Order: sequence, then C-alpha cells, then structure tokens
Amino acid sequence: MELRAALTLLTVLCLLRDSRQQRDSRQQPDRTKPRKNLSSKKAVVTESMIEDIKKQIDHIMEEVNLLKENQALHTVCLRGMKVDRKCYLPMNGKKTFHKASDDCILHGGTLGWAKNEEENQALYQYARQKVGENHNIWIGVTDITAEGTWVDMTGTLVNYTNWETVTSQQPDGGTKENCAALSGLANGKWLDKPCRSQNSYFCQFNIP
Repeated sequence: MELRAALTLLTVLCLLRDSRQQRDSRQQPDRTKPRKNLSSKKAVVTESMIEDIKKQIDHIMEEVNLLKENQALHTVCLRGMKVDRKCYLPMNGKKTFHKASDDCILHGGTLGWAKNEEENQALYQYARQKVGENHNIWIGVTDITAEGTWVDMTGTLVNYTNWETVTSQQPDGGTKENCAALSGLANGKWLDKPCRSQNSYFCQFNIP
C-alpha cells in the first residue's frame, strides 16, 4: 500500500516536471504578431492531469477500505471459529429468528448455517463449548416463503440438510414452524421451530 502511494506521488512529480520543462523550452512569443490564446489548451492539460491523479487516489482509497474490511473480518475470526473460508461468531443473548438475522446483517454478516456435514459438526461442537449441551441455535435456513422449500438467507435452495429423523420426523411443524435450529440434545441434528421463539445464534462472516 505504501509502495502504491509512493508511485502515485512519483507520477505526480513527473507530470509536473514535464509540464515545467515544456513551459521553459517554449520560445518567447513574437509581440509583433497576434498572441495566440494558449490558456485554454493549458487548462485542458492541467484538468486531464488532475483527473488522472484523482482516479489513482480513488483506486488507492478503495484498496485501503478493502484492506480494512479484511482486517476487521480476521479480527472477528480471532474471537470466533474459522471453518474453511468462513468464520462463526457467537452473539450475546437469545432472539427470534428474524431479529437474529437482522442483528447479523447489522454486524456485516449473515445468520450462520452449515453447508456440509463437516461444517455442521464443527458448528455443533463449537456451540457445545459456547452455549452448552442443551442448546438450540438458529441456523440461516427457512421455508417461510414456500412450505417445504428450505432456502438460505439469500433465498437459494439449500442442498444440504441434517434433520433429526430418529426420535421424530423433522421437519414436522408444518406452517407453524418455519425456521431451522441446530439442536444440542439431538447431537447437531436440525429441528424446525416457530420463528418467534427465542434461541441463541451465531453470525457467519465470509473471508475473502
């Protein structure tokens, strides 16, 4: 980042030097002849130079902001659990499904959920450490839009589920239970729950 800033400064200095050399090498105008209007040409060149510099500065600022976002994500992951290119951060308190989702969005993430067995097992074990054995934590899966069609928080159909089917045939709540929770008592299996019930939750952050 410091190198880019130095290159930008060098570019500016070179442009200014070239402009000065061109001005100094220009012959004095013949005062007996009508004076040509060079101010407009000079103004165009100067504006072009300024616009080019502004673009370079804007590009650098975009990279700086992206770097800050990445550093913030890695700071979050130091306080949470990292799995593949994601990290999960346990949040304080219990909320309804939609309030939990809104809180995760407010923090720059989404309501977490597992996309495969490895992630689900890791999330289950981590929840046992942070919440305890007897827990239900919201996961970002719901069929509130269309009964029986379970989607993630972007509305994309999920291709991995882990419903509890030994002691009960989940999901079994019909239209009264449209939000999914990972259950500690069911060894990480999923249960469908009323979206208005209060549960713990983890926010998920994707790492670039």
